[in-house]
Amino acid sequence: MTTGSDRLSAVLGRIAALATRRIDLTLDRMGPLLVRLGAPHRRLPPVVHIAGTNGKGSTQAFVGAILGAAGCRVHSFTSPYLIRFNEQIRLAGQVIDDGALATVLERVEAAAGGQPATLFELTTAAAFLAFAETPADAAVLEVGLGGRDDATNAIPPPAVAAITRISFDHMDFLGGDIASIAGHKAGIIKPGTPVVVGPQSHPEATAVFVDAAAAAGAPASVAGRDWSAHPTDTGFILREKGRPDRAFPTPALPGAHQIGNAAQAVLIADRLQGLTVSETAKAAGIAQAVWPGRLHRLRRGPLVDGLACETALWLDGGHNDSAAAALAGWLGGDPADGPTDLVVGMLESKDPRAFLAILAPHVRTARTVIIPPAAAARAPGGRAARTASEIAETAGRAGLTATAAASIDAALTDLCRLTPPPARILITGSLFLAGAVLERNG
Repeated sequence: MTTGSDRLSAVLGRIAALATRRIDLTLDRMGPLLVRLGAPHRRLPPVVHIAGTNGKGSTQAFVGAILGAAGCRVHSFTSPYLIRFNEQIRLAGQVIDDGALATVLERVEAAAGGQPATLFELTTAAAFLAFAETPADAAVLEVGLGGRDDATNAIPPPAVAAITRISFDHMDFLGGDIASIAGHKAGIIKPGTPVVVGPQSHPEATAVFVDAAAAAGAPASVAGRDWSAHPTDTGFILREKGRPDRAFPTPALPGAHQIGNAAQAVLIADRLQGLTVSETAKAAGIAQAVWPGRLHRLRRGPLVDGLACETALWLDGGHNDSAAAALAGWLGGDPADGPTDLVVGMLESKDPRAFLAILAPHVRTARTVIIPPAAAARAPGGRAARTASEIAETAGRAGLTATAAASIDAALTDLCRLTPPPARILITGSLFLAGAVLERNG
């Protein structure tokens, strides 16, 4: 008997063959495909649409946790996946099962009719179909790449749009300067739709979003202009123009940068009309949110159990300068009782120079690895992994002592032999490396 898993494996193989591997930012294919599917994108529950370079995944995790704590059923669409393709689509808070995913993908495959499309477009269409046919109170959509021409932007105006921190990433598709990158992200701002802009490292990005919101007649709440979040001993204070200060607990996701993401999620929930979300639910969601692979401490599993030294093993998929700055802030603000060492792997499309230079002052040494081929193959556009020796050479030029290792296990074993052994090991540089680590750790 054919199982849901068998059908899913088969249809994933077929659509992978159908899909063009390259990244191709356009909505020209998405609209007709959705029409042939019966326009599921027009039958979604109220949508929160989130774009950004860094923090959009964490922000959607906080939004989902807040709405879940309020008793709402929440769909979510995120990318990339870490281990299983299914992770990208959650129906009413649960990862879609193999049978249901196979069914919607088969319908998308039939509607595509052999016409070329990217894998992300086909997956997005499947998510819209599943969301339209499963009751929920809200859907949270994370932009895949950019915003203006991203497949998720085929939706009608959402209930709320949100833009998280902008940094240099995907410059070959979005442009080589912050204003160009921000212009792509601003494409999710729609006429009359409330937009919440998170804290920005680059003032020119904020200016782009303010101008885009004004041009669209979209009511905007902009970090630094209309709201701010300030850490306290027990969490943070959210200050917003026109209302009293509000206190919230320490976010469940580690790192000072998560305060801004959590505060942005609160403001998003505030703007979801028709849903009752109490302050108690907002606080509970902030304290309960889970987002694997982002400053994620591994406490059990084969990798942890096999460590040859007593050390805390942390995992983060950060891969650009903004992510490195957030990691550096965490390393500096949460000192370990001994040295911190890195295990680093990156895709060839990412620039390790600035990333490693920012981290170098906060760590003792690094072991570099190549992302396992099966994990690297999940990257859009068929991007290859940088070799361990290439990353080690770049790390040396950034002032960091680094040695290439044959594998993740070998890197951890080598670090444990140092004197003194590391108090903390941080594995970082790629979400696809993070996925490989989680898969290896069971």
